[in-house]
Amino acid sequence: MSVPTPRRALLSVYDKTGIVDLGRSLVDLGWELVSSGGTASLLAAEGIAVTEVAEMTQAPEMLGGRVKTLHPVVHGGILADRSDPAHMHDLGERGITPIDLVVGNLYPFTSDPGIELIDIGGPTMVRAAAKNHAHVGVLVDPADYGPVVDELRADGWLGDATRRRLARAAFAHTATYDAAIVSWFDADPASDHADDPLKPSIHLALERVQDLRYGENPHQVGARYRAAGTTGWWDTAVVHGGKAMSYLNLFDTEAAWRLVHRLGEEPCAVVVKHANPCGAAVGSDIAEAYMAAHECDPVSAFGGIVAVNRPVTMAMAEALSEVFTEVVVAPAYEPDALVHLQARQNLRILEADEPTWPELDVRGIDGGLLVQTADRLIAEPATWQVVTDREPTAPEWSDLEFAWRVAARVNSNTIVLVKDRRAVGIGAGQQNRRDAGRIAAEKAAGRAVGGACASDAFFPFRDGLEAAAEAGATAVVQPGGSIRDDEVIAAANAHGMAMVLTGERHFRH
Repeated sequence: MSVPTPRRALLSVYDKTGIVDLGRSLVDLGWELVSSGGTASLLAAEGIAVTEVAEMTQAPEMLGGRVKTLHPVVHGGILADRSDPAHMHDLGERGITPIDLVVGNLYPFTSDPGIELIDIGGPTMVRAAAKNHAHVGVLVDPADYGPVVDELRADGWLGDATRRRLARAAFAHTATYDAAIVSWFDADPASDHADDPLKPSIHLALERVQDLRYGENPHQVGARYRAAGTTGWWDTAVVHGGKAMSYLNLFDTEAAWRLVHRLGEEPCAVVVKHANPCGAAVGSDIAEAYMAAHECDPVSAFGGIVAVNRPVTMAMAEALSEVFTEVVVAPAYEPDALVHLQARQNLRILEADEPTWPELDVRGIDGGLLVQTADRLIAEPATWQVVTDREPTAPEWSDLEFAWRVAARVNSNTIVLVKDRRAVGIGAGQQNRRDAGRIAAEKAAGRAVGGACASDAFFPFRDGLEAAAEAGATAVVQPGGSIRDDEVIAAANAHGMAMVLTGERHFRH
């Protein structure tokens, strides 16, 4: 059942996209338009009948435009409960006409933050309309203009569900705006919290941008959210083929893409499984790097994620096509390589820009979030301390740095064995370091001889070092800091190993 068409709409927008077409459609439907400032001028210039807010309120704009719509005639018309006789009596007493639709969006604060772009009248008007959504429609997104006009044409008014949906969008719009303003205050050098990476409060404004096949398991639902007003490499990535992505596909691909961009400027490849690298290597070309990364742990590589920092060549594509792989991500693909990979219908093929690095690491706990600054990897061998009788050789230094970079991105406890800048054994996520070392040595299967060992945290006992020595590693990098460092160093000397301490651990849970 239709209801009488509302008679008055208030239009006051910064983003003018679609506003002329909306205004013209409303007038064609018999609506009266009220507007202010640039919106009114634009509508009038297009020959659309519009009344200036100042004419309606009999109160000209003041304070350089800071006060335009803040007036009882405006907000009384928006906020009146049409089912309350007292409210309607008040409107009649003061000669106020109800406003049935508010169209407003806010100054683009994030584009040029400053006091003058802190909108007051706009949020007040939008929030008032959203509060009174039982009687008033509110539009903050030009994408909603067309569907709203269609519904008005079909039904004469907006349904309850539509008005409620639009009200929620309006409050989300103002919440995002306020979050941006708080962030601006926090970033001000004059702020009390400017130097504090963990602010007194965190105001997250996230928008759902991608529905996933499922969460970690098929009975869970999952989605990707993006910080409002920003973009990341996922937003610009080109998907060249494959099934829809699941939660773990994104999680593991993010881990692989970040790691491959931490391994240096030469051709690098990594293979990730369950967020942990099971292979990482440098090669003379990207095909060689991929094959070396796969050889680290071919069993675990089955169903893994592959990331490379060079365009995928035909040689790499042919090698990759022999292994069941969930996702491959690269900066580009040679045309013939792309065609070859696209023949595998289930392989997700991503072309992506380099990742950026977040400032905070956030995880959910009961009643809130656990927040820390992100782990920044500092791999500068010049700052490391040699603590053994023997210094590392030049090839050992190269392997030590590579092993340290990989170990920092593996779940703790971890031991990584590397030879010629190729991971040959990775022991990940163990409850004790000795088991991590044993697993890494077993996977290396003799390939670590003359190579390097990295431990993400100190060795609490010398037995943790024994597995690396037995695997043939001749150099070790670890943070140090154990009360038994002297015993561990003595063990390294006894095996003729070189050991360096970084002074910084990289626990990862």
